[in-house]
Amino acid sequence: MSDSPPGVVDLLGVLAYAELTAFLRMAEDAATLSPTLNDRAALSELAASEYAHFRLLRDRLSWLGVDPEEAMAPFVAAIDDWHAQTRPGDWLETLVKAYVGTGIAGDFYREAARHVEPETRKLVNEVLAEEPRSEFAVERVRAALAENPANAGRLALWARRMVGEALSQAHRLAAARPELAVLLVSGALPGDAAQGREAAVREQAVARGRGGTADADLVEIGRMFARLTEQHGRRMAALGLVPGP
Repeated sequence: MSDSPPGVVDLLGVLAYAELTAFLRMAEDAATLSPTLNDRAALSELAASEYAHFRLLRDRLSWLGVDPEEAMAPFVAAIDDWHAQTRPGDWLETLVKAYVGTGIAGDFYREAARHVEPETRKLVNEVLAEEPRSEFAVERVRAALAENPANAGRLALWARRMVGEALSQAHRLAAARPELAVLLVSGALPGDAAQGREAAVREQAVARGRGGTADADLVEIGRMFARLTEQHGRRMAALGLVPGP
């Protein structure tokens, strides 16, 4: 094992499983929901890129001396549950999920990566690059809405459902994985303040004889979720959808 900050293995593990399942889901949606061969090919290319990202994360975990399967295992239930709750029913729902749903999950992982060492942060940002996925989804959803504006309300409700499920699962993960929660709180603060905050969190956890974070840390995580919601609003606007309350 390297001397990476606590929580890094959890971050890489959850992201690796997220990328693996994104590959599997996109490949399935490409085969079953794509209306044209061009759309099938385009979504398949995105799926292939997700698998390439998974391999990068798997290799990084192995380099750290961690079994990738063991690192991913704690997150299987939560991520599988999110996908089960947000299975798209048609092509437009597939596009919104690929952009909005996957996007807010990526925001969560980027928050956690803000306070890891530069090499890991660079890797996380690389695998979470949004440009190909955003261009693919935004162009097609906007065209569909221009042709039939009545779809806007349905897709907005669909996006809100996905985000609600994503935030619920993220909260569950943060509560269940103390080191990942500490990393999230540390990532919410800059520089030395983050380091001091992380040390304080650990001291409080030890002093109280429990493995979780203190109440103040839950407040910080709540603020982080507010930032995620703001990013969600920007994506919805790009699609031409109203985020809703």
